[in-house]
Amino acid sequence: MSLYRSCSFCVFLLTHFHSLVSCDTLNLTAAVEPADRPALHSSPVFKPVVSDSLNLLASFPDDLEVSGYCRELLAVFGERYDAYVKCLVPAARPVRVCQRCFSSYGSLTEIYTNISSDQMGPGNVSCSESLLRSDRLMLVYLLYSNLEDLWGISNCKKCITDGFQSVTNDTQYFMATLNQTLTCFQKYQQGNLTELCKNCKDTYGDLNKLYSRMEKDKILCIDIEDAMNGTRKLWSKNFNCSLSREETVPVIAVSSFMLFLPIIFYLSSFLHSEQKKRKLIHPKRAKSYTSLMNIQDKRS
Repeated sequence: MSLYRSCSFCVFLLTHFHSLVSCDTLNLTAAVEPADRPALHSSPVFKPVVSDSLNLLASFPDDLEVSGYCRELLAVFGERYDAYVKCLVPAARPVRVCQRCFSSYGSLTEIYTNISSDQMGPGNVSCSESLLRSDRLMLVYLLYSNLEDLWGISNCKKCITDGFQSVTNDTQYFMATLNQTLTCFQKYQQGNLTELCKNCKDTYGDLNKLYSRMEKDKILCIDIEDAMNGTRKLWSKNFNCSLSREETVPVIAVSSFMLFLPIIFYLSSFLHSEQKKRKLIHPKRAKSYTSLMNIQDKRS
């Protein structure tokens, strides 16, 4: 019996010692391994489950507020807005935003008028409330307003006919005269610039007169203003041309007259005052007659 207990105790000690040695070996291995070595077992990653109710919530406001007819108008507005912006960018320099993009702006204005109108569409539906004023941002209204302001600042209505049909006749005539002037510049700019100033003086002068008349009539748009500014820069700065003597004679005459006007005024005033002084002096005959009368009074 005692032998059996002794053997059992020995087996228990051996088992306990083996477990201790195994634990120390594992701890030592963990200490020796580098810190950046990935763990053998990682915790499971939580993956949220997307409910079908979220997809339903995302599409619910559109189905509720915007009808199919209004969706179609909004799609057309986006296409025409994109077409107009794509036209504006290439027409930025040199500025030709009125002449090149009036058609696309007219189409954009037409679709926006349909959207903002209070008239009922198919199914007695008005899109002005749902597309323009249904939220604080009012994106459609804001986008169109920016382009409308750009059209107004450019004064494009001065160069485009009503209804966005075509360019006005005055604008076409100015552009034709401008092309003649630029053609003359191009012809002589490779040679002696003195010849350019001499041979292109008439066409450039006609262009200046035409621009002054249109400016007086207030029919200038940004296209004409930018074109004229560029032409004047070529004439004066690049080619170093100036007005001829014949053209400056009236300016010199008017300036000289204004310069001598004060002198003429003071000279006329001086002569006028001297004439009055002469009228106040008594003649000698009147003086002798007075003295004779005094002598006769004394004798009497």
